[in-house]
Amino acid sequence: MKIVKHSFDGIIVGAGGAGLRAAIEAAPTMKLAVITKLYPTRSHTGAAQGGMSAALANVEEDNWNWHAFDTVKGSDYLADQPAVDILCKEAIDAVVELEHWGLPFSRLESGKIAQRRFGGHTVKEGAAPAFRACYAADRTGHMILQTLYQKCVSMGVEFFDEFQVLDIKIEDGVCKGVVAYEIATGDLHVFEARAVTFATGGFGKIFKVSSNAHSLTGDGPGMLYQKGIPLEDMEFYQFHPTGIYRLGILLSEAARGEGGILRNKDGERFMERYAPSIKDLAPRDMVSRAIATEISAGNGAGPNNDYVFLDLTHLGEEAIMKKLPDITDFVRTYVKIEPINDPIPVQPTAHYAMGGIPTDVNGRVLSDHKGGVIEGVYAAGEAACVSVHGANRLGTNSLLDIVVFGKRAGQSMVDYVSSTKASPLNESAADDLSNKISGFMEKEHTTEFSVAKIRSELQDSMEENAKIFRSKETLDNQTEILSDLRERYKNVTISDKSKVFNSELLEAIELDYLLDMADTTVASALARKESRGAHSREDYPDRDDTKFMKHSFAFKNGDSVKLEYKDVELGKYEPMERKY
Repeated sequence: MKIVKHSFDGIIVGAGGAGLRAAIEAAPTMKLAVITKLYPTRSHTGAAQGGMSAALANVEEDNWNWHAFDTVKGSDYLADQPAVDILCKEAIDAVVELEHWGLPFSRLESGKIAQRRFGGHTVKEGAAPAFRACYAADRTGHMILQTLYQKCVSMGVEFFDEFQVLDIKIEDGVCKGVVAYEIATGDLHVFEARAVTFATGGFGKIFKVSSNAHSLTGDGPGMLYQKGIPLEDMEFYQFHPTGIYRLGILLSEAARGEGGILRNKDGERFMERYAPSIKDLAPRDMVSRAIATEISAGNGAGPNNDYVFLDLTHLGEEAIMKKLPDITDFVRTYVKIEPINDPIPVQPTAHYAMGGIPTDVNGRVLSDHKGGVIEGVYAAGEAACVSVHGANRLGTNSLLDIVVFGKRAGQSMVDYVSSTKASPLNESAADDLSNKISGFMEKEHTTEFSVAKIRSELQDSMEENAKIFRSKETLDNQTEILSDLRERYKNVTISDKSKVFNSELLEAIELDYLLDMADTTVASALARKESRGAHSREDYPDRDDTKFMKHSFAFKNGDSVKLEYKDVELGKYEPMERKY
């Protein structure tokens, strides 16, 4: 196997919003490479639709403290409040910075950046829904991704497109670089570097119905987890209320922000019963549970009573086409429905990981629950857990997270590289990965142990046992299933033995990460005997602040998961009942 060697000061793995923002910060002061398994503008940031919140007060009175209050309350008080303060305070400059780089925000008649309502965001700490989400129609993530990529190109950032990082070299607790697989040739590339930032996105493909792209397989978290680094708060996985029925394709919360209404089979606006004050603009965990409850109670629509309707018909054609053009196209294309005239069938879809690689507020990866740090390793975006989202992320805070903490991770890389000297990797750096790939190539293919079969069983079972509502019974069942799948994975085989664009080989490696993501999610959920945010235990329906105002840390322990805990960092907002 051909091995190519490179030497850089810093590496960024992933070219979505967090990775590109980190690159903009780091590139001027170091020799930097961005390695991405996709072409950058295909990264999943481009799928984010609704907006990016900041207390600009362009429509009404607002301030960042109210934004922080909503974020903490939305998190069901599991977010670390010092990190939330940073997120909300730095949001304003982050939006203005993107505007100055050319992001084409939608505008008010005054020329200022337009802002819309979004779930869980209020003024005066719950008084009324807030106009806080800055947006570019319903293509906000796409516009952020394009703007950041163009900025990187203008700065001369060096990209390695369609290279998949599959190993990180950490020696004596210090980062030495990464090893990547060149998809077009099958060659291995060793990248020496003093600092590496992981911005690889989430892992929604552990579930069958997901808004996530096929590329979101938990690469960064899985890679570090296998190196002994823990994952934080993995039990908290968000289901977006409005995915297109059976497909999971996202229909942005912007639709409800513009006045869309959720209705059951009888046409009832059922959210009035679950969140009387802000109705359809309640936080996502509450809306998803409400939809699941309606379906369970027999109020779902369709032959199988398994979806509800998102009704936009009262908004009018002009508003729909101007503010929600992508949603309109999706529905016309995939459901063959005209949303101007007909309600849209929707169901909750696996959407966002609140948990991930544990970091401090400067993007430094933590080695344990006691605050230890891995020198030279950083993470940002959905791959990371800082933790600003706690048990439930508010809509629009993900796009904010990637630019605020992507920038901070880039700054940390600069600080670290400027104070350290290069330390070369040894000649055997690619041996582990080379042997792993050879193992797949040499093993005879059998259908029983195919990647697709094991992955399909993983997704189907997670959908059944670890979705919106969970219990000891379902989680125990899933634990047994995952144990069996893990044993079968040890014998996994591939039919494609070629070197060029061998996607089956990469899917086999990604499946290992997906199994790790599922293992840590289920183990953490089983141990958390309470309901909080997106983690809803039917056998423990109440929140327990006495025992579980803590972050979980999942460590790999052979084929099992070992759990430790760390106290949540509190602040000025005391935990209270979440009423909306």
